[in-house]
Amino acid sequence: MDRARPEDWYRLRPQSDGITFIDEPFIHEFYRCNIWHVRGRDRDMLVDSGMGVVSLRKWVPLVSERALTAVASHTHFDHIGCHHEFDDRAVHRAEAEILSDPTRRATLADPYVTDEIFDRLPPLPYASETYSVKAAPASRILEDGDVVDLGDRHFEVIHTPGHSPGGIALWESATGILFSGDIVYDGPLIEDTYHSDAADYYRSMVRLLDLPVRVVHGGHFPSYDGVRHRKIIGDWLKKNE
Repeated sequence: MDRARPEDWYRLRPQSDGITFIDEPFIHEFYRCNIWHVRGRDRDMLVDSGMGVVSLRKWVPLVSERALTAVASHTHFDHIGCHHEFDDRAVHRAEAEILSDPTRRATLADPYVTDEIFDRLPPLPYASETYSVKAAPASRILEDGDVVDLGDRHFEVIHTPGHSPGGIALWESATGILFSGDIVYDGPLIEDTYHSDAADYYRSMVRLLDLPVRVVHGGHFPSYDGVRHRKIIGDWLKKNE
């Protein structure tokens, strides 16, 4: 399989609301994390950081222009690979230990990271057999109800266990924007990881159902509006009653 050039690894797409979508187009869509950069008055926020196989800070200047808080929606390999590149790192208490000691099993790199998840391999010296996430101990531990403050923008932490114990969503009530992580997105949801919990998943979906969202930016697959949000969750709840 061919290898990609580092300068081609990331793709940026400016969105509305001061948000930039960043992803890794050579990873198959199912495994490809959505990375979200949010511009604030006093500092910026990064929601998740991809696989970490190519440096975000080196190849995406946007993320190093200003003070930035890197938030982990949860600690699976596809979401925290570049967190070690940032000094200000935030994660929910339930997964802080994984961010500090991200073993292949704990991050799901084992069994999911193989050459087959790529259309083009990352640049050398990457090898799927030895891939692992670098340790990135949190500088801030998040709890339900905490706020990530960017000065003129305020994102409430909603603890959404189910996919994983420390999964979170980030809710900006002033704009109706929800960063939902992997608890809900417009694609096949993963409910059977080693630390998933069906009862927690149900409670988290109930909690998110009636949020007055305008747009949802998930951890995978395309963003969607409030109508689609309520249908995705409503259909899921009916199936899991």
